[in-house]
Amino acid sequence: MLLFSTILDINESMTKDDFIRLVIEWNQGSPHVSNIIPGIEWNGERNIRFGDDRLWLAIEEYRNQNIIAVRYEKQEGDGSVWDTDYVMNFTTMKMAVRLDRSYTQEALASGSRFSTPYFITLLMERGYLKKDGDLAVLQTPVIIDEDNLELVSEIINGNKRYKLPVVYISRTYCDEDPVNVRLLAGRLKGVAHVLVQKSNVTNPRLKKMCSDQNEYYGAIGIYYPNQALGHRRYLYRSSIGFDTFLSEKVVRDVIQYSNLQRIDSLYTWQGVNNAVLKDRLASQRADRLAAEAAQKRAEQEATHLLDTLDEEERRIRKQAFDDARSEANKILDSFDEDIARLQNQIEELTKTNEVLRLENQGLKAKLDSSDSVPVIYMGDEYEFYQGEVKDIILSVLSDALSKIPQKSRRMDIIKDIIDSNDYQRINEKKADEIKRLLKNYSGMSGKLKKALIDLGFNIAEEGKHCKVTYYGDERYQTVFAKTPSDGRSGKNNAQVVIRMSF
Repeated sequence: MLLFSTILDINESMTKDDFIRLVIEWNQGSPHVSNIIPGIEWNGERNIRFGDDRLWLAIEEYRNQNIIAVRYEKQEGDGSVWDTDYVMNFTTMKMAVRLDRSYTQEALASGSRFSTPYFITLLMERGYLKKDGDLAVLQTPVIIDEDNLELVSEIINGNKRYKLPVVYISRTYCDEDPVNVRLLAGRLKGVAHVLVQKSNVTNPRLKKMCSDQNEYYGAIGIYYPNQALGHRRYLYRSSIGFDTFLSEKVVRDVIQYSNLQRIDSLYTWQGVNNAVLKDRLASQRADRLAAEAAQKRAEQEATHLLDTLDEEERRIRKQAFDDARSEANKILDSFDEDIARLQNQIEELTKTNEVLRLENQGLKAKLDSSDSVPVIYMGDEYEFYQGEVKDIILSVLSDALSKIPQKSRRMDIIKDIIDSNDYQRINEKKADEIKRLLKNYSGMSGKLKKALIDLGFNIAEEGKHCKVTYYGDERYQTVFAKTPSDGRSGKNNAQVVIRMSF
């Protein structure tokens, strides 16, 4: 599964040796000891492999296209396989950075959080990344104030576009950052420019410059290079601290956009290896044809020579000729074996490329399909957890079935949607758990508090009450008495929580 993909423009100062040394430095300097391949001593070879079957780094040079490809692979104990690829084209001076995760048959399901490759930070620190127009590719935010407000207005008005998406973060009503802007910029390094409003005092001027189209009071806008996508806007909902859900949504959308960009096969590890093998195959076939032609010429010359010899000399020379023919046939057979081996390798790589292409095609179809239209579109509400919106919609549809006439068109359509969308009843299960937890409520014990936190609730003690907030959103907030006097308080609390949350 493709987790991360980007193409970076590299300065002419980077040489092939610089590139390889930087990749090795990236591995050898990893803060995670289990990621380091021991004993790497590079002697200048550009076709070499280090490590073992579970942890390795390989370098492949494709001279015909002036490309060097590097793959780092690690197989975890649970069977998950992580592939990190760096492919550098020294003709175009562009580098592809890709991170994939796949599984062996023994792998377990994993929800590990993705981290942008640290290698991009090394490229930035060494000054290898070219600017994107008038913007440097950074891992820190660009601060927008009165002096450079025109930069944002030009982007919002569509007069200026960059190769990378631009994320504009406005200040909240209280003139604070809605998200952790430094953390967000770090997570989006190499895939987006992050522009941050210094103060909301610039709102009136920016509003006038953009004909009221600008984000404000904590809203975040993503402006894509692709004019067809335009831009997306996400509203700020939280009033206490950073809005982590808003931040996650922005990161997910930008990474997803980057992953769906089409790239040439020669910017992938599989593509480079496939091209190298095809060139070797073509060379082997040419060598075989040349060997066959040389054998035929030798046979013709030998036959002519035999005709000029007496019987004894003819017998001796014929034996030598037969031995030479046998040796030549062995050489031709070895050519055939090499050709068959190369063909098998090419077929395997082609299959791998096709799997990756179909996976990416499937992801793209979900976002941008010309022959299908979503049943519903996502609004401005962001999910508190993966699949929440889908589960609530399916829950509402499921509840409505009892009120829909049987054998009706409406019944068939609604039931078909429910049956086709893997309804997990997540909120229904959460509601049942709330009823169980609060059935005999006698106060906010440590065990109960932990269970509620696990279900997504924030608990804050205030005097004689506990404030209970669903995923930190104050729109979904209630209070529990620390020491209830009514025996029915637990049941009442459960009803309130279920009604507001699920």
